[in-house]
Amino acid sequence: MMAADLMRVPLTRVGIARAKTRALRRGVWFRALTRVERACVDLSVRVVERVRSCVLAQVLNSILCKLRRAMENTVERAAREVGRPLARRLSMIAQGWGNRSAVAWSRDQVFIRYLVIGQINSG
Repeated sequence: MMAADLMRVPLTRVGIARAKTRALRRGVWFRALTRVERACVDLSVRVVERVRSCVLAQVLNSILCKLRRAMENTVERAAREVGRPLARRLSMIAQGWGNRSAVAWSRDQVFIRYLVIGQINSG
């Protein structure tokens, strides 16, 4: 499973357990989470069939987001941190020059990845 898939983990026993299993397999479960965060996930898997509490949903979402970021590879992280802002700037410049199709550049994942790989190779 790609790290981006974790962003949409269903807050059910099965979904949370799968996210935990993947984090364990990739070696980030103990490195990325505190003891309390691991306990929240473990208890949710044991006790809850489907999360209904808004508070528990917020807690689990923040933990799962932390896991997702810990499992990102270098290109994915660079795309999020460098590629998107760069694509936005280039899109705005091209729109200023009259290029109407440039509106979609800031959301185009292939273009963002191209920019990131170019940045990685140039420096």
